[in-house]
Amino acid sequence: MGVEQAVIEGVEFEEDGQVVVVRVRPGRRSRSRCGVCRRRCRGYDRGAGRRRWRHLDAGLVQIQVEADAPRVSCRQHGVVVAHMPWARHGAGHTRAFDDTVAWLAVTTSKTAVTMLMRIAWRTVGAIVARVGQEAMAASDRFAGLSRIGIDEISYKRGHRYLTVVVDHDSGRLVWAAPGRDKATLRMFFDLLGPERSALITHISADAADWIADVVAERCPNAVRCADAFHVVAWATSALDEVRRQAWNEARHAISGRRNGRTNGGRARIDASGAARALKHARYALWKNPENLSEKQTAKLAWIAKTDPRLHRAYLLKEGLRHVFAVKGQEGKDALDRWLSWARRCRIPSFVDLARKIVRHRASIDATLQHGLSNALIESTNTKIRLLTRIAFGFKNIDALIALAMLALGGYRPNLPGRPT
Repeated sequence: MGVEQAVIEGVEFEEDGQVVVVRVRPGRRSRSRCGVCRRRCRGYDRGAGRRRWRHLDAGLVQIQVEADAPRVSCRQHGVVVAHMPWARHGAGHTRAFDDTVAWLAVTTSKTAVTMLMRIAWRTVGAIVARVGQEAMAASDRFAGLSRIGIDEISYKRGHRYLTVVVDHDSGRLVWAAPGRDKATLRMFFDLLGPERSALITHISADAADWIADVVAERCPNAVRCADAFHVVAWATSALDEVRRQAWNEARHAISGRRNGRTNGGRARIDASGAARALKHARYALWKNPENLSEKQTAKLAWIAKTDPRLHRAYLLKEGLRHVFAVKGQEGKDALDRWLSWARRCRIPSFVDLARKIVRHRASIDATLQHGLSNALIESTNTKIRLLTRIAFGFKNIDALIALAMLALGGYRPNLPGRPT
């Protein structure tokens, strides 16, 4: 059975042999201990009598463990149920049962877990939260933190967000909590403490003000690195704004209303073709040059001949992407040249982007120097979304956080009876 530190007193069969009840008692060294801290305490009373814990099935037969559940008087926790070596405190299942459910919840859907283990949906969430809480309490997850990444992820409709912190050195999920504001992020630094917060050397994040303000408040000595993906995304948004403007101008030319004059039929036909071409040019402009298909390459060549302004915006986007490709001092020099080009490009969206980059220049230079980005934390967010889809959603955010910590924080238990 795998029930350790216990003495088997007897075995009974119930419900025509479909349920096996194993009567046990704790071993001598495990008796009269607090169920929370496991310190030896004096007895208080017999409690509510005998209890049963659900154990792993033996084939088609359900196994239950039955034992007395006396209470003890602990100096720290008061009157609590005595420690049972085969189960966690306050649980209705054995430790092996909990570990199996937690392992399955990480790798398969909650529906499959409920069918296989014959338990309810809420029970799966409660077991995952219980196992995750015990695993995190048994280790110091904040030890040795020096380079972290901070980001948010939407886990549910209705603008429900989760703030996520990842360790760049170990690649593990360190902390997660519901919310996307300064108060939520301050909770992490409160748990970290001022001494460990002072040991943080690098923090990667996007340009969100609520992250920058809290980092400047709690980690004034840390180097904040802007995420290269988000900076390039700013240029992509500016490019798309230029594309939409060119498309709208072509649409207006179709209707023959430009400066109050009606164009000829030939002009309307040319404008119609240009509008159709610009409408389907989005992905050709967005994609990296090495990933373009032949058709998209031809479309870019057509844009370079017919719309120099849009093509110049595309080159500006690629120029900013080149800055993060070369990195280091070469990347800083390339960024200086790019800013000089963007200021005089006469494209309003890129002129505004140049001003925005100047405001965040310090964090961008840190990214170029240290090569730190949010790629790891974006990968973690993708895995959290995958966990949510596999489970078909979560009603309790604590269960999602516990499952994410088990899967991505290095706390997933081993299957009972398997090697570590």
